[in-house]
Amino acid sequence: MKLIGMAFLAIFAFKMNVQAQTKVNDKAIISTPTVINDACKDRVEKALFKQYGIISYKVDVKKRTTTVAWITDRTDIEQIKTMIANAGFDAGDVAADPDVYKKLPPICKPAPVTATPPKP
Repeated sequence: MKLIGMAFLAIFAFKMNVQAQTKVNDKAIISTPTVINDACKDRVEKALFKQYGIISYKVDVKKRTTTVAWITDRTDIEQIKTMIANAGFDAGDVAADPDVYKKLPPICKPAPVTATPPKP
């Protein structure tokens, strides 16, 4: 009987310890305007997959946004934006790494916007 009581106490203590270590999760939608197709999407997802603490992510090419959920004691929004920028894409207020951007395939580089002069 004593052994069963000790086992129950150990299981209860372990469960309480696991619950105490669980930290708050956070979620954000990051503007990723330079993610223009599935090839770009794959590159961003590959970068986010490597980031420690990210629980889930979804890159929406049509809306040009990336939704990310993470564990707050393992990463934060700035690190996530930096990971996307280090993959060669703009992420909110963090600009893409210019050296990586140059190495992106042409399909992942949006066409430059040229202003057309007004017609007289």
